[in-house]
Amino acid sequence: MKIQAEKTDGLLAMIRDGKPMTLGQQLRLTVQLSVPAVIAQLSSIVMQYIDAAMVGSLGAEASASIGLVSTTTWLFWGLCVASATGFSVQVAHKIGAGDMQGARAVLRQSLTATLVFSLLLAVLGMVISGALPVWLGGDISIHYDASLYFCIFSLFLPALQMNFLAGGMLRCSGNMNAPSLAGVAMCVLDVILNFFLIFPSRTWCVAGISFTMPGAGLGVGGAALGTAAAEAVVAGILLWYLWTRSDKLRLVGEQGNFRPLATTLKKAFRIGIPMGIDHIVICGAQILTTVIVAPLGVFAIAANSFAITAESLCYMPGYGIADAATTLVGQSIGAKRWRLTRSFARITVFTGMTVMGLMGVLMYLFAPQIIGLMTPVEEIRQLGVMALRIEAFAEPMFAASIVAYGVFVGAADTLVPCMMNFFSIWAVRLSLAALLASSLGLKGVWIAMCVELCFRGMIFLVRLKRERWMRRM
Repeated sequence: MKIQAEKTDGLLAMIRDGKPMTLGQQLRLTVQLSVPAVIAQLSSIVMQYIDAAMVGSLGAEASASIGLVSTTTWLFWGLCVASATGFSVQVAHKIGAGDMQGARAVLRQSLTATLVFSLLLAVLGMVISGALPVWLGGDISIHYDASLYFCIFSLFLPALQMNFLAGGMLRCSGNMNAPSLAGVAMCVLDVILNFFLIFPSRTWCVAGISFTMPGAGLGVGGAALGTAAAEAVVAGILLWYLWTRSDKLRLVGEQGNFRPLATTLKKAFRIGIPMGIDHIVICGAQILTTVIVAPLGVFAIAANSFAITAESLCYMPGYGIADAATTLVGQSIGAKRWRLTRSFARITVFTGMTVMGLMGVLMYLFAPQIIGLMTPVEEIRQLGVMALRIEAFAEPMFAASIVAYGVFVGAADTLVPCMMNFFSIWAVRLSLAALLASSLGLKGVWIAMCVELCFRGMIFLVRLKRERWMRRM
């Protein structure tokens, strides 16, 4: 792994040094950055999949309680990502320009700014947690568990924020391996903690020997605590690595001010605020979709949540490649390598469409098995399989929008993509979902989603080709 990291650093140095790169070198660098990023994204969604499967074994109501607030947790999650990205993109530009001291200065300021932001977000989440299930129109039988899950999630938001910040900084410096390994460790730790926190103590029999397996029996609350604790541990590890081991960004032994400067905050706001609005737009639409689905019953809510989680196995590779695109485009723009910027943009988008297209085929074929692992309830399984098979057809164009967005973020161009997402989701998806849900139920909601994702991918490809995002910074 060390040799591989040295090869990646050598190729990234060619960007900073202005050396010409062959197509083969560009492809190799794209793959070297994408694979660890994809592993990190997959480990994250596997963790959600494990949570869903463990809680799913408790019954439909337990599954529905998490499904009801899942879109709101993604909203808060997305705001933390936007906050971290506002600073990490600046670091990528400075590293591309060879200004390592400036990159570390931005890092120091980001630690203070994002921590304050996440603390405020955590307070907001805990305040609204009691009323949230009511606002979302969930059945009274799931209000308590849904509220508890979201409250625990909110309490640990600062740890989640530091996780995103440290991982994002390492990725933008070209180090994809450390966040990837941390993601795998978080997944393993989550399984172990959930195993003991969700289920009560029970008697096991192995090879004829009976013994008591201890458990806290916390149910939905245990799932939230297990995941949050795993995130907190990994956040600490990533911060330690960033602080002491990163070859470009380590702060140990260096004096510097942690007070955010106006110029740094202004740039972070210019990058992060449109991203935050974008997440609000997307998650607001997902919340409204939940409101549309909620009257269809507990089975529909649970199936919708499980299908979204299962589909993530398909589209998370796209987000991993998008992370690589942000790093490559960000450093290329920082080095003022415009032709290389254009080339990396096209290579990463094509790679993402290919990978997610293949994943879509697998998702269609194995939909029964994927959903079957998450719930034993037949009504939920049938609805979930139907949703996944509809969505499989949208995956290549969904990849185009995901990776192109990563390209635009690397170029610090986030406002127009935000507006494009707003129009696509609210004008196309929600209008179709509201129209079709009354006659087709959950099937109509997922048909609307499939149509919208194809439309969104098309308009993102058009903007990528026109290159207005590639401003001469």
